[in-house]
Amino acid sequence: MTGAARDPDDFLDSDDARPLRILTEYLQPLHRFRQERVHDTVVFFGSARIAPDGPMRRYYEDARALARMLTEWSKTLPGHRRFVVCSGGGSGIMEAANRGAADAGGRTIGLNIGLPHVQRPNPYITPALSFEFRYFFMRKLWFSHLARALVVFPGGFGTLDELWEMLTLTQTRKLARDIPIVLYGPSYWNEVINFDAMVRHGVIDREDLALFSFADDPTAALRLLQAKLPTSPEAKTPAFARSRTAAGNGGAL
Repeated sequence: MTGAARDPDDFLDSDDARPLRILTEYLQPLHRFRQERVHDTVVFFGSARIAPDGPMRRYYEDARALARMLTEWSKTLPGHRRFVVCSGGGSGIMEAANRGAADAGGRTIGLNIGLPHVQRPNPYITPALSFEFRYFFMRKLWFSHLARALVVFPGGFGTLDELWEMLTLTQTRKLARDIPIVLYGPSYWNEVINFDAMVRHGVIDREDLALFSFADDPTAALRLLQAKLPTSPEAKTPAFARSRTAAGNGGAL
């Protein structure tokens, strides 16, 4: 045998091993969620830049309060560990959501993403439910895979990317179950996105505006979620979203 043996990590970091890295980012969370018996989630999106002592701190406080109230309510429901609060794992609104769930004594998920400027997982994530992703598209798959509802606080490019992904899945009915979407802070969202103009220009239908609701305080947001979330658990854990094929029948996402 000629040549020195190469470090396996050299291969795992190579272009040829990209399919293995992608598969790992599917199988490792799948294994962990089954092991931890996580059934379904409520996903919180929002800016990493909203600080608890900054000019938009009201949104931090409201995200924390809503996550706490949601977790307290979920504990009263039948089934095992329902509607676990899930965030992108970083600071700002993500931290507030994980923190609120922890305030209520609940477990909480963080789907962190490796970035050139380091985004560290916040300290409120349940250790066994803290994940690190290399690929945005795999991270977004896990946001949607277990989601039963989505709450979107003010945010920038990343938040908008995640919001449009979920709105597109909902509008096209690609998922075989409804995922209620709550846009938190209507003054922000109606300034940043002119939904009525999109209708006026004919790029979406008026009926598409029913794909989401607005809320501006934690109690109202919780009521919206309670009205739309199923209180009876599915038989399988995790309770994965099913995708619709062109024929309309459901298949694995």
